[in-house]
Amino acid sequence: MLAALMPLFNENMTVKAYSVFSEKENPFLNPDMAVGARYDGVGRVSGLEVVSSMGSAVLSDEKSVFVPIDHIAIFADLADQCKVPKNRVVLLMDPSITPEDDYIKRIKFLRGQGFRFAIRKLNVDHFEAYRPILSECEYVLLDHKKIVISKAKIYFSKLYPDIKLVAVNVNSQDEYNELSSDGKYDLYEGEFFRVPVTSNEKEVNPLKINYIELLNVVNAPDFDLTDAADVIGRDAGLVISLLEIVNHIAINSEITSVRHAAAMLGQKELKRWINTAVTKELCADKPSEITRMSMVRAKFAENLAPVFNIGGFSSELFLTGLFSCIDIMLDKPMDEALKMLHVAKNINDALISGKGDLAPVIDFVRLYENAEFIEVCRRMIVDDIDMDTVYEAYLNALSWYRDLFMNMK
Repeated sequence: MLAALMPLFNENMTVKAYSVFSEKENPFLNPDMAVGARYDGVGRVSGLEVVSSMGSAVLSDEKSVFVPIDHIAIFADLADQCKVPKNRVVLLMDPSITPEDDYIKRIKFLRGQGFRFAIRKLNVDHFEAYRPILSECEYVLLDHKKIVISKAKIYFSKLYPDIKLVAVNVNSQDEYNELSSDGKYDLYEGEFFRVPVTSNEKEVNPLKINYIELLNVVNAPDFDLTDAADVIGRDAGLVISLLEIVNHIAINSEITSVRHAAAMLGQKELKRWINTAVTKELCADKPSEITRMSMVRAKFAENLAPVFNIGGFSSELFLTGLFSCIDIMLDKPMDEALKMLHVAKNINDALISGKGDLAPVIDFVRLYENAEFIEVCRRMIVDDIDMDTVYEAYLNALSWYRDLFMNMK
């Protein structure tokens, strides 16, 4: 199985929910799946399996998770398969679930069990016929390019005053700004939040300059612990975080200075902690999803090192994933941002020109997180990569981020 989480934002760029995108089988290994996959859902709903595997703690702050179901999957034993609180799950229907009595009764039954509902890919000319189903929905997903939202808002406000409208396929910041400015949609889904920065004349915040200096210190070959400690000492937040980390691993130790704390953590662990903690700080003025995305990319890429037969480059892959959003963090084009960081040539080549040993891995990671699973599956065939190994690497990255996030709070 393959699975990825897609965020849904509100007008404040806060993630309020995730959608699960999944692929059960590699269609290149099992061609029959291309025809029969849409009928394969009675025994197992892959989205629920994904959420149950991740655990509800992965979806922090009581976020909802949208799980796709079709006209067959809706009759599966969903309550038994759902291992997280049912009120966190929004069953995302498609038009194969029609406004007939059997489906309507089933939806009402599942609502009684605690599940919530949404519907997508519904044509405007079907709205009236789907009234019995829309009245049971909490969300309706609309392609903003195919609908006049001002008219849709009037229609839904009148007939379904509690339903939330979700704009999908929002793929540029300009689109998001325009759509969110009038408040007609409640949530937004698309690639707009991670579009690479191509030009910006803004100066980098002085506080971020300090963080960049710290990254450069710890990512230099055989860096000096005292140099890192001195840079950490300029930021009270980092000092407090470092002391909390050290006190976790060294009970009853009497830390006398930042240098002492750095020495207690050791070079390897200090480097890992600084890279993740500083990335979080660099994203402080950005949507929280940028932090999550860069860190999950980092761990996922590191986990894939042995899969791509470059296990000796796992540390470099971690940094490649971590710095893959540095243009967004610093509001600079990628080449300018990386010049500030003084990254190794193989990392620079992978992120700017897509060349070198690291490039295929970070490209694979990006395809995966975009749920471009057909291309992911093709590459797994070409490179003889096991699907389950990739899935486990992704789940491990999510769990790692969950634990890291909890420790950083």
